Amino acid sequence: MKYYLLLASTVSIAFLHSLAPDHWMPFAVIGKAKKWSRPKLILITLISGIGHVGSSILLGSLGLFLGLGLSGIKTLESRRGEIALWLLIGFGIAYTIWGLKKAAGHKHEHKHMDAETAISKRVTLWTLFAIFLLGPCEPLVPLIFLATEYGWIGIFLTSLTFSIVTIFMMLAQSLLAYYGIQLIKHDLAERYSHALAGIIIVLTACFVMLLGI
Repeated sequence: MKYYLLLASTVSIAFLHSLAPDHWMPFAVIGKAKKWSRPKLILITLISGIGHVGSSILLGSLGLFLGLGLSGIKTLESRRGEIALWLLIGFGIAYTIWGLKKAAGHKHEHKHMDAETAISKRVTLWTLFAIFLLGPCEPLVPLIFLATEYGWIGIFLTSLTFSIVTIFMMLAQSLLAYYGIQLIKHDLAERYSHALAGIIIVLTACFVMLLGI
């Protein structure tokens, strides 16, 4: 009975944690700007979500295995979170600048534009994944330590429950925001879609940083 209360707490904490806009807004605005299909948006969000929760599960489990204390791991997770937010801000600024240059409509040869587009796609995808891999699920680590009372099975089920809820929420919110943004039909919005995406990412990261989420 006591463990079911821990699982219920895990579900509610994962739900609230994943409401933070930095968990889904970047995928929605980048997806809109780059005209991702729905399957591509789902796939990229899914992979990033797995990296996001997986890194914290790995760190928490490693800490338990090595006999490290909760406070030390929480401090490390907090530092990771700060770094991830600053990287997200840096990515947003860089993407805004790139978007403004793209909107300016400089003339290039078609093959050069194709090469630039291919490079920007790879850089964007890998950067997003790296940021979410580095970004921690801070509430998960204390839950993992609480689950130690129930052995490695308890740790596994707690981690799995947190992961499922978090990734589901990331996917659902990314899709909802993506569909909402699709309703905006304006020539300027289309022309400056990349720059606007970068600005929204910066504002999202700053908002989360100020709230200390």
